[in-house]
Parts: sequence; structure tokens; C-alpha cells
Amino acid sequence: MTSPNGHRVAFPPDFLWGAATAAYQIEGGATEGGRTPSIWDTFSRTPGKVQGGDTGDVACDHYHRVADDVKLMAGLGLKSYRFSLSWPRLQPDGKGSGNEAGLDFYSRLVDDLLAHGIEPWVTLYHWDLPQALEDAGGWPVRDTAGRFAEYAEIAHRALGDRVRYWTTLNEPWCSAFLGYGSGVHAPGRNDGADALRAAHHLMLGHGLAVQAMRAAQPDHGLGITLNLYAISPQTDSDADADAARRIDGLANRIFLDPVLRGQYPADVVEDVREVTDFGHVRDGDLATISAPLSVLGINYYSRYVVAAPDGESAEPYWRSPSNWPGSENVRFGDRGLPVTDMNWEIDAPGLVEVLDRVHREYPPIPIYVTENGSAFVDTVVDGQVDDPDRVAYFDAHLRACSDAIEAGVPLRGYFAWSLLDNFEWAWGYSKRFGMVYVDYDSQVRIPKSSAKWYSEVIRRNGLRHSGSEGQERAQ
Repeated sequence: MTSPNGHRVAFPPDFLWGAATAAYQIEGGATEGGRTPSIWDTFSRTPGKVQGGDTGDVACDHYHRVADDVKLMAGLGLKSYRFSLSWPRLQPDGKGSGNEAGLDFYSRLVDDLLAHGIEPWVTLYHWDLPQALEDAGGWPVRDTAGRFAEYAEIAHRALGDRVRYWTTLNEPWCSAFLGYGSGVHAPGRNDGADALRAAHHLMLGHGLAVQAMRAAQPDHGLGITLNLYAISPQTDSDADADAARRIDGLANRIFLDPVLRGQYPADVVEDVREVTDFGHVRDGDLATISAPLSVLGINYYSRYVVAAPDGESAEPYWRSPSNWPGSENVRFGDRGLPVTDMNWEIDAPGLVEVLDRVHREYPPIPIYVTENGSAFVDTVVDGQVDDPDRVAYFDAHLRACSDAIEAGVPLRGYFAWSLLDNFEWAWGYSKRFGMVYVDYDSQVRIPKSSAKWYSEVIRRNGLRHSGSEGQERAQ
């Protein structure tokens, strides 16, 4: 199945090859078809919150160009497409019956995907909470979990006859800690207790949604997607080891343990005791949160290298007023590795660590890498975009996937992030993750060399022998 780095790698015959996107990042059509504002519409219109004052009003105009985008996917040979539904497009007020125009948009997308032989993979929530629900308190309020379950039922009832795979939440860590803790994502709040309450209610909403969908279609693939990190102490000191433990607790285990074990990690509960006493957790919540899953999605981009704070006067790491985790509370280092345009170190072995850890430490469950990709500066030259760094990134991480499979990890598929360049949240349109270049003025799509390379990987179901630079080119 695998061989030393630089040699041919074959994947299992039923390995699922896909690409992923998110509604607010690509759709546009922000005021069409009954859609109302989400927290990202509001946040992006707040001066200083998004680079360049960018918004998702138009984005990649996927709302109007969806048929052509599906043809593009088919041309690349994608076997699956992971996309999110826009909650305010399907349920504009965050309550009540579904919006027929929104349901029709996604129904047509699903039908078109199936007609082209592409498996639709739906994500219910990729950060676009209806503003009406945020006005009522947002995710720190328990009622939002119940609203999410109602929304999930509406979507599943409309599409569940054709969609077999469902992800409830994408990266609840970002929704909770970046949205309510540091405030660098929508809705822009800065309250540690709210962040922890939001994390719990996100997971509670996930569990309620799984229960409802499982009752309707017991054989569906139901899961959640977590963004997980390999975490290393910067030195072998006890202080750095403890800093790494704490960050692992709030980055990884605070979601893995409730979802897969039905309990919060005791050390995390103690670490944040001064922020919250977890009084928002009610009897039965953890049993709901740990409702049995069919799949687990893992998003992987990089590693955290963690050190203890300098000096005894540093604040506890969870109190950072400006970011979470805060650099003045826990120091984050690097190892001098190459970085992407996001300044994230490229660390493919970390993906093996993450996959193997989940496999070894948690109950058995089929795993999919639901996001993995890189931002680089891309330039159009003579109508083409050559992105060898992205090709090398994909190559290294797919070899890591193969190594994990060889080690016994039940890894069933891989979704490249992202299909299209798009609105990159607080970075606006300044960062490009796509395999397909998007000219935001003309909306012209140009498949990059990475798209052509990935198409060949899918066609071969594996990687060819790579060249001397450790990357594989499309032939």
C-alpha cells in the first residue's frame, strides 16, 4: 500500500477522494432567495474586522454559477464534494419552517452532483449562525442548541433521501474560541466564559441533531468535523510539557472527549475553574453529546509547538484579552520549517500523529480527513497558474495519510481544501487556498497545476514516484 517517501503509493480501492468548500466563503447571493444576514454578514461589515473591508456578498458567485462549478468538479474527477448549507438561507429567522427557495437551491445542487457521479457530503454548520439567533444570545445560550437540531431536521428531511453523509459542525473550536473568546471571528465577542458555554452548546446541538437524523435514517453516515493539532512542548522541561498539556486540552480533548467518550477531561475542567464552574452542563447533556457516530471528520493544517510563559507575572493562558490561546500566556514557537502564506508551518508528519492518536486513544470509528490544504501566493501567467508548493504540500500530506493507513488507522477518504479560492474569513480575499484560481472581478475559474495533479491522483487512486524535489507533477 505504501512505500518510502518519494515512491509510488496506492490507496484502498474504495478510498473517497473529494474537495470541500463552505457556504459563506463561496456562495454570494447574500440577499437573494429569502436569505437573511448571518453573523458573518454583520461581522464583515464592522469596520476593521475583515482585511480590506471584504465581505461574502458576492464571494465566488457560486449561487449563480453552481451548474458550471459542478461541471468543473466532474472534469477534475472528484468522487465526493463536501459543502455546507447556509443556515440563514434555509431557515432565515433561525426558527420555523424551511425556506423553499433555499431548500430548492441545495436540492438542485445535490441532484446535479449525483447526475455527475459525485457523492454529496453535507455540512450543516460552517460558522454562519443566523444573526437573529445571535441577537437572542447566540451559542452561549442553551436554546441555540435546540434551534440547531430543528434546522438539522429541516435540512435532513429535504435532502436525506439523496444525501448519505452528514457532518453536523465544522470546527466547533473556531466557532467557540475565535468567535466568543478572542473575537477575531464572528460574532466578535471576547469572553472566556461565553466561549466555554458556546463550546458546550455547539456539542449539545450536534448530539441533538445526530439523534434526530439517526431516528429518520439509521443507515446514514453521521459525524462531526474537528480541527485537531499535533502538539509538542518546545523543550523537555516540565513547565513546557504542562503548557503543551493545557493547550492540547483546550484545542483537542475538550471536543474529542465529550463527543467520543461522553465526558469532559478532568484536567481541562480544573484548568478553567476560575472562568467557569461548568454549571451550564446539565444532567444528560454528555450522553446526548456522545450519541453514536458513523464517521469522524478531522481537519489538519499544522502543529502547535508550546512553551511555558516567560516570567512569573504572565497571566494564565486562558485569560488572554486579545487572542486564544494568547501569546502572552503560553508561548508558541516554531521549528524553522517552511511555512504557507498563513505563516503556518508545514508539518505532514503531524497528520500521522493526529490520526494515529485518535485511532489509539478513542473508540474505533471510520475517519475522514475532511480538510487539508495550504494558502500560497498564486499568479496568473499566460492564462495558467502554476502552484508547485501546493502540489508538494498535498503530496506530503497524502503520503502521511498512506502511512497512517499502513499503521492501521481506519482512514476512509480525503477532502482537499479547497476547491476554489474564496473568502478566507478575517483575511478576506487576501489568501488563496483553492486548487482552482478565482478572478474575483470576472469570476473566471482557472484550474491550477495542483488541480490537474489532484485529478491524476484520483484517476490513479495513488501517487506516482516523485521527483528529486519531493513532489509529484501531473503527467
